[in-house]
Amino acid sequence: MKLSVLMPAYNERATIREIVGRVLAVDLGSLEREIVIVDDGSKDGTRDILAEMDGQDGVRVFLQERNQGKGAAIARAIKESTGDILIVQDADLEYNPQDYTDLLAPILDGRAEVVYGSRFLGHPRGHRVLYFWHSVGNKVLTLLSNAFTDLNLTDMETCYKVFVRRVADRLDLQSRDFGMEPEITCKVARMRVKIYEVPISYNGRTYEEGKKIGLKDAFRAVWTILKFWRWSPASRP
Repeated sequence: MKLSVLMPAYNERATIREIVGRVLAVDLGSLEREIVIVDDGSKDGTRDILAEMDGQDGVRVFLQERNQGKGAAIARAIKESTGDILIVQDADLEYNPQDYTDLLAPILDGRAEVVYGSRFLGHPRGHRVLYFWHSVGNKVLTLLSNAFTDLNLTDMETCYKVFVRRVADRLDLQSRDFGMEPEITCKVARMRVKIYEVPISYNGRTYEEGKKIGLKDAFRAVWTILKFWRWSPASRP
């Protein structure tokens, strides 16, 4: 079996080498690994670094002609990936690839088809203390999403989402920006697949350090939840 690490990148020159190194350092046992990086129109030199990485150690790089948003980059990464299991990994250092073992376990032992990594369940490595209202916003959006999807997630907005191939191929992402998070959640809920949630550590960054999501994205998330909660695939497993 193969794991595809889907990594959208936009102006991450300061962290791209380190995060790729951290992903490569994870012991995946018998799993093969590829890192599918989609650069979403970076202007800070990220592309020059990616050109050096492309083709080495299972790294595959794809370039968007212009900045289209995280959702567009993830959709491209899914299309280009070849793995049996797919995991989303941001190109900054907020999420720790050491959590892969816990995230993959429910899928590898047959308990789940989708796994979410929750920043709010508590993890031995803990999380960086930052913005109160940002965490409140995350919890409100998760509550709203749960109300419409009838799930009991604690962290809908998490980056760490893991899918088996047949689920990922049916997502057909329409959201080009951060709205992809609630869109994915609405769609996997309607697929009625087995979903697990596991605790992860979190090293959030400040806006000065490059954090990109903001208040406007919260409003878009609300709109996305209302738009996609009635979505139903042509056929269910």
